[in-house]
Amino acid sequence: MNIFGLLKNLWPFVKPYRLLIACTITLTFIGSLMAQVNAIVLDKAVDAINALIQNVSFDWSKATKILLIISIVLLGKELIAAFITFFQRYFGQKLRIFVSRDLSLQVIDRILTFRMSFFSAEDNDTGKLQSRIDRGVMSLSNTVNNFFIDILPLFTSAILALILMFAANFYVGLVALCIVPVYFYITYRQAKRMKGGRRSIFSSHQAVSQGILNILESISVIKSFNREQVEAEKQQAVQQTMTDRQMSTRRWSYLYDGLKSFFEQIGTVLIIILTAYLVLTDYPGMSIGKIMYHVMLFSNVSAPIRQLHRIYDDMNDALIYAEGFFGILHAHDEVEDTGEYHPDTVRGEFELNGVDFTYGNGTKALTDVSMRIQRGKITALVGLSGAGKTTIVNLLDKFYHPDSGSIKLDSTELRDWDTRWLRENIGLVLQKNHIFNGTIEENIRYGNPKATHEDVVEAARQAYIYDQIMQLPKQFDAPALQLSGGQQQRIAIARMFIKNPPIIFLDEPTASLDAVATEQIKSSIDAIKAGRTVIIISHNIGQIVDADQIYVLQKGRVVQSGTPDEVYRQGGLYKEIFDASARSMNVDKIADRVKGVERVATQSQLT
Repeated sequence: MNIFGLLKNLWPFVKPYRLLIACTITLTFIGSLMAQVNAIVLDKAVDAINALIQNVSFDWSKATKILLIISIVLLGKELIAAFITFFQRYFGQKLRIFVSRDLSLQVIDRILTFRMSFFSAEDNDTGKLQSRIDRGVMSLSNTVNNFFIDILPLFTSAILALILMFAANFYVGLVALCIVPVYFYITYRQAKRMKGGRRSIFSSHQAVSQGILNILESISVIKSFNREQVEAEKQQAVQQTMTDRQMSTRRWSYLYDGLKSFFEQIGTVLIIILTAYLVLTDYPGMSIGKIMYHVMLFSNVSAPIRQLHRIYDDMNDALIYAEGFFGILHAHDEVEDTGEYHPDTVRGEFELNGVDFTYGNGTKALTDVSMRIQRGKITALVGLSGAGKTTIVNLLDKFYHPDSGSIKLDSTELRDWDTRWLRENIGLVLQKNHIFNGTIEENIRYGNPKATHEDVVEAARQAYIYDQIMQLPKQFDAPALQLSGGQQQRIAIARMFIKNPPIIFLDEPTASLDAVATEQIKSSIDAIKAGRTVIIISHNIGQIVDADQIYVLQKGRVVQSGTPDEVYRQGGLYKEIFDASARSMNVDKIADRVKGVERVATQSQLT
């Protein structure tokens, strides 16, 4: 992205604040005029004082008058300049803050429309996305700030100073003008030379952010394996790489800065020599005051030049970060597809025919999958880890689209369904559900924002979490993130209860619950299953055997299907899983123990 492209992309966010821009530009122009007053006053003051000194009869009253006029003009100018600078910077900062807010809101709105494949891409993991957004907003808002608070005032002042120099003496103005393109060229070469280094630093920042995020998310695992030193060494290597890149970039930056400072001083020396020569040769319009006048004006011309390296640094940062930021805003092909089919009722009958699906990282998840999920029935997806069970649920919820084959809901292609309407009629409970930063009531009501407090209480009762909530000091107003993992899972299940959808997807819904809680939730889920289409993924055979239909998957293919009894009699993978689950639970010993207890109880009753 070049500067023109940056400004073109940034303009829609600046355009709504045209009044602020007009006020800022007006104040900038007035402030730039004020910046030339010192040179003009010094020019007149030096000549007036020089004439007064050369006068045989020195008059202190005239000297006092000159000093008084100088004081009034300069102090008045500073007072006006302070007033103008305050509002010019205030309006500029206000514009920056508003643009920063709009950029953040726009990228959030855009991300919320993206399909799931965008977030599963390798370059779009959480840490990298956060870095692209944060640094993009920061650098772009700084660009607005630099333009209206730094660049615009400085260059307006420089142009006015240059015009005054040309008006006073063409040759002096020409010397000043000739220095400017040399300085610009050096700055351009600096920016071009350092562009690659800045990109590598940006990549290093992303790696550092991702590494810190991984540590925070995995801290319990790190400590349990005593791998603190290993993780510290990984971060040290990443930080060292970034440090080396930063130092290399700084070395080149300081080299170019020294070269620019040298040419700036050459310009000042040339101005002094030329103006002194013109005074000595009695050039028309030149005086001792004009020497100081031109030197101060050239200082106003070189002021933006002195700031140019910093402005270029910020601008190049903005160009780099803007690519990633606007890459998100302009990723139109990542926007989630939505259809227009919007029936009054959803029966809940799915049909998959010859479905293939491959994730963005190249992992083949499903191959020629065909199945029918009947309305009002419980369908269980069984298989070893990685068999493709969760992928099917993701496809049915329109998180992804199949590579080939068709998926229909109630005889209509799933692609044609209005996505929002579809998901309003689906309840999804995952093995690990996300709990938002907020109260318990807010998290439960997330399933139905229109629900009353009584609805929230009833959902909590159904999820067998009500009694535990009431034991908390703040009860339903307690922070949900402070609950245990099992309690958070019940909150997620309560969220599904309060939504009360006709279709339910259960992906290991009781995986993080204890045996008693699992039995309680199973009873509650059994009650809500009635008359609904339910798809359940579970390694708990107690939940599988209740299903009306079972599909057994292996390496992304359906290898068995039928009722639980039919599939078990077929042998094969399902029987292996069932028997292994029974053995792992010591079902034989549990049965013997139960029988023994029952036998003792019977004998006690007989005696």
